[in-house]
Amino acid sequence: MVTLKEIFSEQEIRERTTALGKEISEVYKDEPLVIICVLKGAFLFFSDLVRNIKKDSQLELDFVRLASYGSSDKSSRTISFTKDIEVNVEGKNVLIVEDIVDTGLTMEFLLKQLSVRKAKSVKIAALLSKKARREKSIAIDFVGFYIQDGFLVGYGLDYAEKYRNLPCICEAQL
Repeated sequence: MVTLKEIFSEQEIRERTTALGKEISEVYKDEPLVIICVLKGAFLFFSDLVRNIKKDSQLELDFVRLASYGSSDKSSRTISFTKDIEVNVEGKNVLIVEDIVDTGLTMEFLLKQLSVRKAKSVKIAALLSKKARREKSIAIDFVGFYIQDGFLVGYGLDYAEKYRNLPCICEAQL
């Protein structure tokens, strides 16, 4: 049985996502930008965030899927590239949208991939930054919320593919 305790409400998430969209708009102004959603967990955050970036921005949207958890609550330490991006990022500004940066292993892997593909710049927007288990020093440019520890579900985050549909973020007691 899983017990859920709300950590961030739907309203708090909405307000923070709106603020992040404004912040990103200011940083990139009218520069073209490729925004890459890390599936599956970031899809709701990505959708809300993109709608909060100013309308006259030149945006290209794409998706990548990197697996490191499977149906467990702990990283397997092996990153698998299960869906690659389709947009050519060479010479372009790229913004990675991630649900949670935990150990940093997944982001390190993706940053290296985008570097090899010669992106002009790469920044990260993460809904959650969890430093308790951080193993890699990863600069997160746009952070929704900082958290210390705990296994979180809701607003796209899951446990064994469940709880993604919750409008809030909850700590799951497994």
